[in-house]
Amino acid sequence: MLAQKYVRKGCKAYLAYVLDDQELKRKLESVPVVCEYPDVFPEELPGLPPVRKVEFGIELVPGTTPISIAPYRMAPTELKELKAQLQELTDRGFTRPSFSPWGALVLFMKKKDGTMRLCIDYRQLNKVIIKNKYPLPCIDDLFNQLKGASVFSKIDLRSGYYQLWVRDVDIPKTTFRTRYGHYEFLVMPFGLTNAPAVFMDLMNRIFRPYLDRFVVVFIDGILVYSRDETEHAEHLRLVLQILRDKQLYAKFSKCEFWLREVSFLGHVVSASGIRVDPSKILAILN
Repeated sequence: MLAQKYVRKGCKAYLAYVLDDQELKRKLESVPVVCEYPDVFPEELPGLPPVRKVEFGIELVPGTTPISIAPYRMAPTELKELKAQLQELTDRGFTRPSFSPWGALVLFMKKKDGTMRLCIDYRQLNKVIIKNKYPLPCIDDLFNQLKGASVFSKIDLRSGYYQLWVRDVDIPKTTFRTRYGHYEFLVMPFGLTNAPAVFMDLMNRIFRPYLDRFVVVFIDGILVYSRDETEHAEHLRLVLQILRDKQLYAKFSKCEFWLREVSFLGHVVSASGIRVDPSKILAILN
């Protein structure tokens, strides 16, 4: 309460927290059913994804020629961060050096924890991409499925887009330019038109037998819902087994299990019904 008082007065506030990997591991081991699937919750993606039935393609408006934009000037701290993140992406196989005539620029966005997120500005490329008409689900329709449920688990995939290949012929179009060279993505990057729709297609195909029964998927988020705990154990085990079989990986620290009330897509869901998440209202008011 005292901290909130000073923040309202305009004082700067810094939030610091420490994540203990061993503590996270202990928590995973203590969660019923989830403890049987530690390989689904790695600390980092184990590498490039397997070949899947869905790949990310980039279809262009006829007559489009390659677009290349010169990188803007960066501060020394940004250059240091850029070099480190480029090395990590390349070491993990997600990007590789490119000689493509395409080239988007890069920029940094500060995350909530103060670290820098490398972003590729694909706005010019997005203007010439033919839009994928694959529909994202209507939120009201998703919530209608949850009536009668009283136990919930929410699973968020770890860097979900990086778990899907870019179609070989389209890899050069993902190229971005830096002072350290040009790089292209082998996995689906963030910021491209159609990425949410393509990932939604993948998730629908994988979980189709269980949609409208006990699974809701929205892009890289999965909600498992059940009438009671016995049923939920069965449902949760089925979902985690699918993730294991399909080599899809989740981020344990962003998942929640065995809840009587869950926040999902800006709403709070429980056996009592569905209401707008108060934190979202507060964010708008502030």
